[in-house]
Amino acid sequence: MLDTRFNGQLREQSTQSGRADLNQPKLEVREICKSYSNRGKELVVLEKINFQLDPREFVCLVGVSGCGKSTLLNIVAGLTTPSAGQVLVDGQAVTGRPGSDRGMVFQGYTLYPWLTVSQNIAFGLQLRKMSKAEQRERVAYYLNVVGLTQFAKAYPKQLSGGMKQRVAIARALANEPEVLLMDEPFGALDAQTKEQMQQFLLELWEQTHTTVLMITHDVEEAIFLSQRIYVMSSHPGRLQLEIPVNLPANRHLEIKLSSEFVEIKRQILHALRGE
Repeated sequence: MLDTRFNGQLREQSTQSGRADLNQPKLEVREICKSYSNRGKELVVLEKINFQLDPREFVCLVGVSGCGKSTLLNIVAGLTTPSAGQVLVDGQAVTGRPGSDRGMVFQGYTLYPWLTVSQNIAFGLQLRKMSKAEQRERVAYYLNVVGLTQFAKAYPKQLSGGMKQRVAIARALANEPEVLLMDEPFGALDAQTKEQMQQFLLELWEQTHTTVLMITHDVEEAIFLSQRIYVMSSHPGRLQLEIPVNLPANRHLEIKLSSEFVEIKRQILHALRGE
């Protein structure tokens, strides 16, 4: 379980950082298209993608392999330039490059092996030229939040897969992004660790209320974590279906056996099969 002593502080930080305007979408994706030229032919990967995330909302994108969901997430992150359309954060159009307003967590842990856990978390703060004192305070804070204070001086090779991903999440959150983007963050983990990390992430989100956009091919993971799910079709990638997840806010793994959970899963699987 996460340390709930930080709950009030996290909420206060969220309000002070300008995230209190709940009437405006936190993230908007408007008319996004992406195509590539291949031997003189145009390959359309994404076609007219439109959706939005409200402040403090957790949304998942699901789709079969090759539907373009990773390309879409990379466009939102600023790692890929769209052929058309725009992405907005807090109503402001983002430029074609990554920004501190969008934190990113990948499937691969992307930690620097020569840096300690603390140094990995502080990496983005150093780029922002934050004072050493503030860096130490913020790193200590997020180490505690993700339950890794005792591993502050450890190196990535000394950590398990789940612990590495906790460090990656802490590093992203330390920059206090407006939106946290997650690309199959638990795809490389074994089944048991994956479920533990799902529970951890849900508890973390309940405390921080960070706006999250996550892509996954794991339907159960998407239902367990999110408040809404977008199902993507492929060739070209389009948003096929939007499904609200009307499950209790406080969820435990046993909820995956409930009839409500199974019904949502049925809807998504039918959509993925084109039924």
